[in-house]
Amino acid sequence: MGRVLLWVVGVLLALGSVGVVLLRVPAVQDRVVEAAVDRMVRASADELFAEDALRVLLCGTSSPMPHPDRAKPCTAVFAAGRFWVVDTGIGSWNRLALWRIPGDRIGAVFLTHFHSDHIGALGEYDLQTWVAGREVPLRVYGPMGVERVVAGFEQAYAMDARYRTAHHGADLMAPALGRMLARPFAPPRPGAAPVVILEEDGLRVTAFAVDHRPVAPAVGYRFDYRGRSVVVSGDTVKHADLIEAARGADVLVHEAQADHLVAVVGRAAGGAGRARVAKIMSDIPDYHTPPVAAAEAANKAEVGLLVLTHLTPPPPNRLVEQVFVRGVAEVRPDGWILADDGLLVELPAQSADLVVRSLD
Repeated sequence: MGRVLLWVVGVLLALGSVGVVLLRVPAVQDRVVEAAVDRMVRASADELFAEDALRVLLCGTSSPMPHPDRAKPCTAVFAAGRFWVVDTGIGSWNRLALWRIPGDRIGAVFLTHFHSDHIGALGEYDLQTWVAGREVPLRVYGPMGVERVVAGFEQAYAMDARYRTAHHGADLMAPALGRMLARPFAPPRPGAAPVVILEEDGLRVTAFAVDHRPVAPAVGYRFDYRGRSVVVSGDTVKHADLIEAARGADVLVHEAQADHLVAVVGRAAGGAGRARVAKIMSDIPDYHTPPVAAAEAANKAEVGLLVLTHLTPPPPNRLVEQVFVRGVAEVRPDGWILADDGLLVELPAQSADLVVRSLD
């Protein structure tokens, strides 16, 4: 909508003083807004659901640290006519909505673990996809404990759900459809084979153990569809089970923490007398993966493309991005990318091709 308004306004301004005068006329203002809204309402990302490819969309690439342009962790996989969400970080639903992803086509949510930055928007996913017309309760898969997370969000949103049904009517907002269904599973033990947690319409989703101690359980997921595959690491140190689960995958979406930048933040915090921040910065390197280590894991797994996400600290500009990935190119000269929100990877079915573009 913003681009349309800018274009129309630009045309009017190009007319000089006549255009400026016209823009002050309420009827002209209304027509400009109506045209832009009409275009916005008609827009849809239906092409992402085409059966010709497996698609991976980064809907949140930040970490708990703030960033003006990155949502918290979220990866959406498009397959079997639906989209499947791994982790529901704050701001990620807003991203999907801005890209015109139809909420009623959600398949399920998969949580890797229960840190707040990975679950914070779960209530919004339930609410917004219900409002969009989801025809069944929202399935939420996760390791044991996911039932507590689901129950907590349902309790927090219970009054909101009643208000909406009362306002719009049960025919439109059926209470039975505005629910979530927890689908807990026992994660495999370290060193054990991944477990299949979903097989549906040609899509297979498996879960594997990762190491995010003291956070446990914690898992990653692999999606296989029409001869293509994507693996999402969740939060972890460099881990043998992840490498094995990702072996031969087309795409590995792997978390990345630049410990050298974390140390810079820690030193600055200490020098400013912010002892709590300094302590936290000194704690977190032992349960995340540096970018170079993620590249080493991708090499061992022989994956096609490494996508670095869950960026800690999230780089604020291109200069810091270069510092963030320092050393990666020496380990893996090509076949990797530092993700921004909106990064889309398309994997045509039964092919070795790979297309990378941005929805922004």
